[in-house]
This record gives sequence, structure tokens and C-alpha cells, in this order.
Amino acid sequence: MDANDTNKIILKDLSYKLNGIFFKVHNKLGRFLKEKQYADEIEKFFKNERLNYQREFTLKNISGIEHNRVDFLVNNEIIVDVKAKRIVTKDDYYQMLRYLKSANLRLGLIVNFRNTYLKAKRIVGN
Repeated sequence: MDANDTNKIILKDLSYKLNGIFFKVHNKLGRFLKEKQYADEIEKFFKNERLNYQREFTLKNISGIEHNRVDFLVNNEIIVDVKAKRIVTKDDYYQMLRYLKSANLRLGLIVNFRNTYLKAKRIVGN
């Protein structure tokens, strides 16, 4: 990766900040809780950092019908999907792509807190 590639990273600063929050939550709570418990703790950090976010935000499809609820919409730019399961599946990936398309956004983060080593998956939409 050269210097020009780092300039192409979508929403680099915000996603870096979010990853820092995810690591703090993972370090604090460990890896065997429920998704809601992780989301509650993430929300505390979002409030502390004064981030603009909406929790359990309902997306509408092209017809304007509400049909998907995302865990977090941050700065009206990034969708965050909180998971606490053994593995992230293709279905989770495709679900995020649907969310991004519905919201007309470019970046989603799938964060699985069950992993020993936390790594948010960056999903880039069209």
C-alpha cells in the first residue's frame, strides 16, 4: 500500500475512532456477553465522546417502507452492526450490504465481540 492508498480509505478518522471504542468495550467486558450488553456499553462511549449517533435506527427501502433496523448509525455516515457470535457469516455480510444500499451509505462495520482478538470488518457499499 502506498501513500495514495491511505488517502482512499473511506471515513478513515471516524472509523479509527470507532475501532478505539470497540477495543475499549472488548477489553472492559470480555467476549462472552450478549449483543445488547455490548451495544449498551458502546452507547456510553459514544455519549462520552459526544459522537452523533442513532441507536436501533430503522432504515426504509426504496418504497419508503421501514424494514431494517441497524444497531447504530454514526454521524449519518457509518452503520455499525454489533455481533456476539462464534463467526460472522456471509449472511451477515450480505445483510450489511442491504443496509448500506437502503441508507445510501458507503461504509459499514461489523464488530463481533465473541472473537479473542477484536477486528471490525469494514464493508464498503456502492
